[in-house]
Amino acid sequence: MKTEQFREYFEENLPAYLALQRRMVGINSFTVNRAGVNKLGEVTAVAFEELGFEAEYIQSDKPHYGKHVVLTRYGKSGRQIGLVSHLDTVFPPDEERRNKFAWREEGERIYGPGTVDIKGGTVIIYMMMAALQTIAPEAYEDITWVVLLDASEEADAEDFGALCIERLEGPQTLACLIFEGGYFDGEEFWLVTARKGMAMCDVQVEGKAAHAGSAHPRGANAIVQMGQTIQQLASVTNYDRGVTVNVGMVNGGTVTNRVPHQARAALEMRAFDKEAYDEAVAAMLALSGEGSVQSADGNFACTVSVDVVRRTAPWPRNDGTEKLLTVWQEAADSLGYRVVREERGGLSDGNHFWQRIPSLDGLGPSGGNAHCSERSEDGSKDQEFVLVSSFVPKATLNTMAVLRLIGAFDESS
Repeated sequence: MKTEQFREYFEENLPAYLALQRRMVGINSFTVNRAGVNKLGEVTAVAFEELGFEAEYIQSDKPHYGKHVVLTRYGKSGRQIGLVSHLDTVFPPDEERRNKFAWREEGERIYGPGTVDIKGGTVIIYMMMAALQTIAPEAYEDITWVVLLDASEEADAEDFGALCIERLEGPQTLACLIFEGGYFDGEEFWLVTARKGMAMCDVQVEGKAAHAGSAHPRGANAIVQMGQTIQQLASVTNYDRGVTVNVGMVNGGTVTNRVPHQARAALEMRAFDKEAYDEAVAAMLALSGEGSVQSADGNFACTVSVDVVRRTAPWPRNDGTEKLLTVWQEAADSLGYRVVREERGGLSDGNHFWQRIPSLDGLGPSGGNAHCSERSEDGSKDQEFVLVSSFVPKATLNTMAVLRLIGAFDESS
């Protein structure tokens, strides 16, 4: 089989692939829109059914989210490859309507919710499977292909990560490939080989209320204490070590004629390195206890409470990912491209299972403005888009790399 056969096949069928993506993009799949997420899962399952895949629907462990979908095509050898995408997006239906955010073609760009994050990635998986079935049927029938679609990646993917481990962990699994969008400039592909971990914290301050005019000395201002605590939390940021702390929400008090007795904040910390991650978490938790703000009469001091409400460990460089990167680099060399590593600050499903299953990310098409729905006349704001020109090169690269991975690539081709 020749590489050119795959490229020509993808180019010939690209209009059909884009039609499938257009149908997907037309379904609002905001994470908490259970009906939309489930509808998208069903549409995707029907498309893959034509390629011999059987569908399972597994309710997320949080009932207000939709169903994860597992699509499996069983092979002869017992070896298997996982291919991961997700169904949900970050856009509520009213936001899409308000910003007139829908499928829109402009030159090489297609705008729309989820075009690059991540419905385009699901389409790339479909392209690869269809091409292998047609051009390399022996290789296609040898491998068990498991497509896993997360219903709630944008909000909470822990139970989906456990599902991936349950279905894929073991020596028979060659790889778990993740189809988040990946940069491509016509010559160079960026593939994701590491991701930051995240810790989300809830910060609460208890102060003491008092009348702001007649009893101010008896009050301990929780908002003032929170302001100082926020500065201490923000100082945990260390760019040299790749650690960032972002206090994203703050509220407190009730009315201006009352010394505020409470304040609350929410933050997230991110880091690539596990040691730096653990040290940052410890530094934030150490701020719990008695604060520095107290009532002027000395009878009451504010107290601070910092609690970690969610932990997602970093995905660092590791041997399993590095071996897969080498395979993709070799495939790129044979195609006249280059593959370089990207270490990305955002999370993906891979954060939950990289240490149990060899994983590689960023295998979806190229695009931009993920999670953005607004646009402005001056161009300072623009909506999420995918580049049509990236589908065929990315699908070709991934397919040739997979053939190398399973030992079915003919060097003479």
